[in-house]
Amino acid sequence: MPTVYKSGPYRFFFYAGDRNEPYHIHVERDDKLAKFWLDPIRLQNSGGFSRFELKEIRGIIENQQESFMEAWNEYFGC
Repeated sequence: MPTVYKSGPYRFFFYAGDRNEPYHIHVERDDKLAKFWLDPIRLQNSGGFSRFELKEIRGIIENQQESFMEAWNEYFGC
């Protein structure tokens, strides 16, 4: 599970088994977890985050979208 980015309490990462799925990023804080598709950006699922936090996380993803996709390509060799 490579960590791609950290922002405040949030850790953004991939799972090694994610290779065959479209571009996406997982984010966690404490026992909360969410998954966002990256192109286009949209929430796939969430466990425990408030709507406010999801909006904040989405803003981070919007700012980091290109670097997340580059990290995906580097990690998975695309």
